[in-house]
Amino acid sequence: MIRRSMLGCALAACLVAPALAYPDRTITLATGFAPGGSTDVTARLVADRLGPALGNGRVVVENRPGAAGIIASDWLRRQTPDGYTLMLVEASSHALAPNAVQGGTRYDAVADFTHIAIVGTGPMIVVAPPAFPARTPAEAIARLKEASPETMPFASSGVASMPHLSAEMFASVIGVGGRLPHVPYRSGGLMVESIARGETQWGVAVLASAAGQVKDGRVRGLAVTGLERFPSFPDIPTLNESVLPGFDLENWFVIIGPRGIPPEITTQLNRAIRASLAEPGLRERLLVAGVAPWTRPNEPADAETFLRAELVKFRDVVARTGVRLEP
Repeated sequence: MIRRSMLGCALAACLVAPALAYPDRTITLATGFAPGGSTDVTARLVADRLGPALGNGRVVVENRPGAAGIIASDWLRRQTPDGYTLMLVEASSHALAPNAVQGGTRYDAVADFTHIAIVGTGPMIVVAPPAFPARTPAEAIARLKEASPETMPFASSGVASMPHLSAEMFASVIGVGGRLPHVPYRSGGLMVESIARGETQWGVAVLASAAGQVKDGRVRGLAVTGLERFPSFPDIPTLNESVLPGFDLENWFVIIGPRGIPPEITTQLNRAIRASLAEPGLRERLLVAGVAPWTRPNEPADAETFLRAELVKFRDVVARTGVRLEP
């Protein structure tokens, strides 16, 4: 009887014992691109502050490159929704691909995921090698229209990526759509390196991928694709102000997880991300890297609403450009 009583007490203690505090082990923040590109840079900046913001957390970045984030996104939806596997996604995998890939993606860009927080946005930037025979947006457009197509190949960070769509959209608007050869790479970093070496002649990179090389003069920044000049590059004009009024195309970064992460963990992650983005040090580092930290409402519901709106916007962009991509 004594043993039974002791056993009962032990079981009762187990039933009322509190669950282990989250997080109690390392959190993985995956990206769908190779090291060195915009998504990787942004993920590492955020991970560096997110761990301390969670109290006893440690966040490591895991690169799972392939198909402009599509492969990693499909992998993410099949992970355990416990808050220990997250992903920093961008427009390529969660707005462009669902609209442009033939037959769509295996994942539903909204329904298959838990939306946690928006990190920031940033324009694209038209870049060329230092020796490119044009220094203004108007001169660059004239060169692309006049040169033999085979002499003007453009680089991207992969088929179905934002740089791919942006270049196709830019080429379509200036009247050379479908004429210029496309050379896809595995990341934004590799894409920009190819342009710096003159292996390709131009591209429309995510600003965060090209910021360092533009500052160092390894590639020439000709124009940004937002409606306004970016604070870290005030001397680079917009296409909107110079040659293509109304041209507006931006990339963005959102942290998500597999569908079904418990609300209390989602809330904890959201608060930690927002606290990290409020730190002046991280904000400055993101701006220097070409990412404008998100300052508008940023609850999990806001992240979901944002993604739904971007899906609709990119549906229109894909329809205008006629870009269709093979899965």
